[in-house]
Amino acid sequence: MTPMDRDILERLQNPGNKELVLSPRLIAENTDWGRDAVRDHVLRLREHGLIEYYDEEGGIYQLSDRGRMWLEGELPTEELED
Repeated sequence: MTPMDRDILERLQNPGNKELVLSPRLIAENTDWGRDAVRDHVLRLREHGLIEYYDEEGGIYQLSDRGRMWLEGELPTEELED
C-alpha cells in the first residue's frame, strides 16, 4: 500500500460524509495525484478487493467492505501483498 492507495480509499470513504462513487478521473481531480497514476492504482486496488465497481460500464468505483476494513485497521496490510 502506498500513500496514493490510501488517498484513493480515503477519498471514496469521504470521512465525515456519505461515501462517494467516483471515476479515476474524478479521484485525480480531487487529489494531488495524476490521472494515469490514479487509474493504475485503482486497478490494483480492485484486484485486491479494496474497491469494486459501482458502474462497470461507466468506470465508476466505490469502496468495498474489504476496503472499509483496511481503513479501520481491521485488515492487516500483509494480507494484501501478492
